[in-house]
Amino acid sequence: MLHIDAKPIDLHLTTPFRISRGVQHTASNVVVEVKHEEAVGYGEAAPSKYYGESAETVMACIAMFAGNLGDDPFLIEEIMQRLDKVIRLNPAAKAAVDMAVYDIVGKMLGVPIYKLLGLNPAHTPRTSFTIGLDTPAEMARKALLAQDYPILKIKVGTRHDIEILKAIRDVTSAVIRVDANAGWTPKEAIKNINAIAQYNIEFVEQPVPAHDLAGLKLVRDNVPLPIIADESCVSIEDLPRLSECVDGVNFKLMKNGGIAKVLKMIHVARAHNLRTMIGCMIESSLSITAAAHLTPLVDYADLDGQLLISDDPFSGVTVERGKLILPNRPGLGVGARPNNHGTSESSSSHS
Repeated sequence: MLHIDAKPIDLHLTTPFRISRGVQHTASNVVVEVKHEEAVGYGEAAPSKYYGESAETVMACIAMFAGNLGDDPFLIEEIMQRLDKVIRLNPAAKAAVDMAVYDIVGKMLGVPIYKLLGLNPAHTPRTSFTIGLDTPAEMARKALLAQDYPILKIKVGTRHDIEILKAIRDVTSAVIRVDANAGWTPKEAIKNINAIAQYNIEFVEQPVPAHDLAGLKLVRDNVPLPIIADESCVSIEDLPRLSECVDGVNFKLMKNGGIAKVLKMIHVARAHNLRTMIGCMIESSLSITAAAHLTPLVDYADLDGQLLISDDPFSGVTVERGKLILPNRPGLGVGARPNNHGTSESSSSHS
């Protein structure tokens, strides 16, 4: 029988993280451990209030999942279908179980997840580095400090969006992506995107509220930049509808329910001629690494959650000048980071 355990974990942001919906200082996540015989797999849930989840709902789900995982970790499809029957939504809780089971399978076979999926680790994209909302001057200062990252993702959705982009473009020649987190009306989006297009922007993410597909289409038809849906793209059924309205979609393990589901969604998106991206919440290297294993399949990556926190308890994927470097250890390839006040000799690696 697969045995499951969970414990809450608080991650602290290096600087408060502000988007159009609010500000965050810490992330209350949950680390999940699944055991099968000698093998132990780890997963992480980064629940979002926006999708109706919290550390408490994740802990409650994990308690409900116990006894429903069967006794064969290789039956990932069956395990995830069973969890969908136990409870309908709660994608972050399911994502944590999904990645822990993949971790076990990889460890039992002695291969990293990317190899299990038949992917080439050399084909990982560069990740963007996110600049949260602040004054235009402060955001420009942060952009300047982020010169190790050749791609920046700029949060917008304020009355100063055009000044923000101008201030940032004045100090950096990095690739710039813009994310409004559903913060504009369609009319504002069209006006703002046409105004910022001169600053050499790669694409704009979720300009209008998630449910407003007609608004997304209106924006896309009236601006020169590609439009990527994030909050609008929750389930696989959303993809055919979105293909009429946007140029691409952003997947997240936490929003879409884990590796198995996101794999399917990537292929369906491709079949609908959509560009693909993998993003994240505020997460440690545990779940960021799980997501990174899928990135050889996508066009864009925004996997910087672990770069925004001051106390990452894990080590896994690394970032070199923006490029995601996958670990080649079995499973997720994630280990516990030696505690920062000890020496590295006191490290107890969990992988």
